[in-house]
Amino acid sequence: MLGYAPFPMNLSPIKLGLVFTGWGALVAIFAVFGAPRLQARFGIARTMYANLFLFAVVILVIAAWTTDRAVLIPAVIVSGIFIGVNNTITTQAVMTISPVERPVASAAYSFVRFIGGGLAPYAAGQLVIALNIHVPFFIAAGAVAAGIVILTTVHRMLAEAERVQAEQVAPIVPAERIVPVLSGACGRHRSASHEPGSVILAAVDDAPTASGVIEAAARLAAQDGLTVHVVHATEAAVAGDVAVDGEGLAAAEALVRRHLDQLAGHHIAAEGQILLHAADHGAAGRMVAEYANTVQAGTIVIGAPSHGGLSAILDESMSHELLRAAQSNVLIVNPDAPPAFAALPPAT
Repeated sequence: MLGYAPFPMNLSPIKLGLVFTGWGALVAIFAVFGAPRLQARFGIARTMYANLFLFAVVILVIAAWTTDRAVLIPAVIVSGIFIGVNNTITTQAVMTISPVERPVASAAYSFVRFIGGGLAPYAAGQLVIALNIHVPFFIAAGAVAAGIVILTTVHRMLAEAERVQAEQVAPIVPAERIVPVLSGACGRHRSASHEPGSVILAAVDDAPTASGVIEAAARLAAQDGLTVHVVHATEAAVAGDVAVDGEGLAAAEALVRRHLDQLAGHHIAAEGQILLHAADHGAAGRMVAEYANTVQAGTIVIGAPSHGGLSAILDESMSHELLRAAQSNVLIVNPDAPPAFAALPPAT
């Protein structure tokens, strides 16, 4: 019953639709935006324990006031918060500790989840007929509370999931999550491997601003004979009860190589790096900043933020987290601003 709201009795179709619209909106918002932030802040285990406890409290309220619309309707809508968080956090935990590939683990998890969801309405109806309308919800609250107890028996596995999550969120990029992309640029500029400030880091994605980022980085590198590191962070895709691998490695390599070729056209020495498995936009920003700190980059060049609206409010900003964690100068290239860097002429 974790994926479904109780049915408010004796409501018109329009009012019933509004109730479930509110409930569904909260499920979606907290599954996509709220859960990742809670998980990053509190960890998997604490978030799951607290979320299930609060969900059990809401179900108890529904159980006690099932026939009182003034209590039932707000409780049904609010339950969407806990259902959305539960869907994403539980999926994230399963995907993290599963010994099989993410699509397989996600399919198995969904199978178990929806088998329970399919049987619950029938069982609840039979309980109402045999006893009364309150009993199914008291049982549901007890089941959720029992779930907390069961979770404590696998706390070690949840701790392992938290450890992996901490690696994704903390500003440390393990070597095994950095994929080098060989450069085809010429080597007339000096190597910047161990010289502080002699690297220009260009953080790129598939946004239209990426080409401008590369041009600005090339201009800075050409002035002092520096090397450009083209860095791209890939993000995992986990939301709700669906978990899939995010951007493929081949696509990420193609993106980085395209920008390396752009730099090679200006005779700028460059190398590419792919940072794997950022949990979200904020984690990607922290990973890029840590990479820049590791190579002691003098300047990081990034594009202006391209997303706004609700996602900008609820999702961590890549640029904000990068600015917070970076020890380098940061140049933000805004495509709507007057050009500050003229494009370098192609090499002949």
